[in-house]
Amino acid sequence: MPPISELSQIEPVHLSRLEKQGIFTTGILLEVSETPTRRQYLADHVDASLNDVSRWRDEALMLNLAGFGRDQHQLFAQAGIDGIGDVLALPLDAFADRLGRGARELGIEPPTMLEIEGWWDQARTLEEE
Repeated sequence: MPPISELSQIEPVHLSRLEKQGIFTTGILLEVSETPTRRQYLADHVDASLNDVSRWRDEALMLNLAGFGRDQHQLFAQAGIDGIGDVLALPLDAFADRLGRGARELGIEPPTMLEIEGWWDQARTLEEE
């Protein structure tokens, strides 16, 4: 599980407060924010908004995709994909196009279609109701 410090959408003050609560990894963050009630409880305890916690959770879900690391996080950010919600909002072809464009802008090799399909399919299994 990636450390919560890899979340790009979290302010340092909230990062510090989460760590004081014993939340050091994205996996722990996902666990303690599993339900709407738990998300509100966490927001109250780290003086954040419910939207903040939802955004962190969305990005944490993305960071926990199989085959996903720092390079992929940079690629997704370049493609304007900040979390699972952004993946879910795109049809597969648009998702692949955005990642391809992001890879070109970064001057790196784009992910294979197999990787792209894997991330896209995983996002659908993580979709929250």
